[in-house]
Amino acid sequence: MTPALAAQHAPAALQALLAELIDYAGLFPPASLDMSSAVANYARYAAGEYSWVLGRFILPASRLGEFKSAQKDVLIGIPWRLSALVGVDAGADHHAIAEFNRCNNSHAIVDTVEVKFSSTAEFKSLTEGVAPSICTYCEVPLSASTELLSWIRDRGARAKIRMGGVLPNAIPPARAVAHFIANCVVAGTALKATAGLHHPLRGLNRLTNEVNAPTSKMHGFLNLFLALLLAYDGATVEVIARVLDEECDRNFVFNDSEARWIAERIRTGQILAARERFAISFGSCSFDEPIEDLRDFRFL
Repeated sequence: MTPALAAQHAPAALQALLAELIDYAGLFPPASLDMSSAVANYARYAAGEYSWVLGRFILPASRLGEFKSAQKDVLIGIPWRLSALVGVDAGADHHAIAEFNRCNNSHAIVDTVEVKFSSTAEFKSLTEGVAPSICTYCEVPLSASTELLSWIRDRGARAKIRMGGVLPNAIPPARAVAHFIANCVVAGTALKATAGLHHPLRGLNRLTNEVNAPTSKMHGFLNLFLALLLAYDGATVEVIARVLDEECDRNFVFNDSEARWIAERIRTGQILAARERFAISFGSCSFDEPIEDLRDFRFL
């Protein structure tokens, strides 16, 4: 099935929710692939039937040279979009990004950076030198105030939240996530998510691919993004939390005109608007696993 046919096969509301949703982070745990393998995987996904679900390739800015060498071995279609993580040596990272974009924009371009900061002063040092055309995501704790989220918005940046990790205690409670989402709506701050979102629905899963890996209730990316869409459309914290905690696939319904969770519903046009302005994407070290799960649940 071609990418166009694969997209057409999905209901319009689901297409709107899934379009360019998954940023590929194969370099990061628990996958922790080498650069050549991650680049080869992304090339395969970009040419595959679910390429319409694929977002950016995520990598540390310090590894852009390594990426450039690895990308020479794959067939390039349209330029790949990259999201570069800025580390402690922000000046060197921003110089690497600028040089990469100057020399390599016919094959790939960094159009997004991601930073983690503990103070507004540190934000300035981490982002000084970012080109105006590059969007900045700021990883913040779920306890971030609406004032901080508004401060991020006022600087043309967006928020980033962590939804899990390789240990059970890294998974935040649904209520805390719901309050954070509500604060982002109040602040008018768009966001992306990362970590722990390999599966569409909330449920008990292994946290890594190791044989004796710990298991825990993990958040689902369909839960999260439908909760985000409903929140943007005015849903209460209570509704948001209940959507995040939902484990029954039959309570999620998608058709051409709308998406529904039990009695809550949102029109396809509203989904498109919310995805563009508010609920942007999530990073996952696997692309195959989320797609396979969507197919197993018969969403795709």
